[in-house]
Amino acid sequence: MSSSRASQAIGTARVAVGALAIGILAYAYALRIAVGDSNPFDYFGYFTNQTTLFTGVVLILAGVTNLRGRPLRGGLVLLRAMAATYLVVVGVIYNVLVPGTGSAPPWVSAALHIALPILVLADWILAPDRRPLAWRMIWVVLPYPVLWLTVVLLRGVTDGWVPYGFLLPERGIASLWLHIVGLLCAMLAAAALVWSLSRTRTVVYPSGGRSGPEPTRRQVMRDVQ
Repeated sequence: MSSSRASQAIGTARVAVGALAIGILAYAYALRIAVGDSNPFDYFGYFTNQTTLFTGVVLILAGVTNLRGRPLRGGLVLLRAMAATYLVVVGVIYNVLVPGTGSAPPWVSAALHIALPILVLADWILAPDRRPLAWRMIWVVLPYPVLWLTVVLLRGVTDGWVPYGFLLPERGIASLWLHIVGLLCAMLAAAALVWSLSRTRTVVYPSGGRSGPEPTRRQVMRDVQ
């Protein structure tokens, strides 16, 4: 398959998966509305829902870029890495620590906590349009979960709502700090995995209809540093 056809196929798949993820979120939210629970701050207060929305948008942006025959620039590759990191955490925590929880239909939970993380991680591993990520940039995965945790904890002490039981204020400061530190450590561990996977094979830079020259060793090392 030519690089142009491969880029078109990858782009189509990314747009389809991104749109489907957002569509599933919208469907699940419609179910909540139907039973009188329409507060968007509650529904989109869940880490899974926020990261699914983020990932859906990133996949669509990346897919459209592919379909236009343009290579993914560094910023968009970094956004893909962040999305993959967040979904690794979502998949591991849900399936290992709290399987089967939540009020969504089982197929929705399976789609968001199993299928989507697998697809996004497979895309990161197999698609050839990524560069080796600089280790000095691994910190970019932390500001969002820190902000999310801050908002959740503020809501917990004001209106009493938290998305997950382990963040309930009545569990005590020690328990809260333990879970917060654990979550952030899990985030960094997932990011380390994603950053390492960016170096697992020769980097290919698709260029629309033609294959461009292979990057020099100096160019690759500059990206890694």
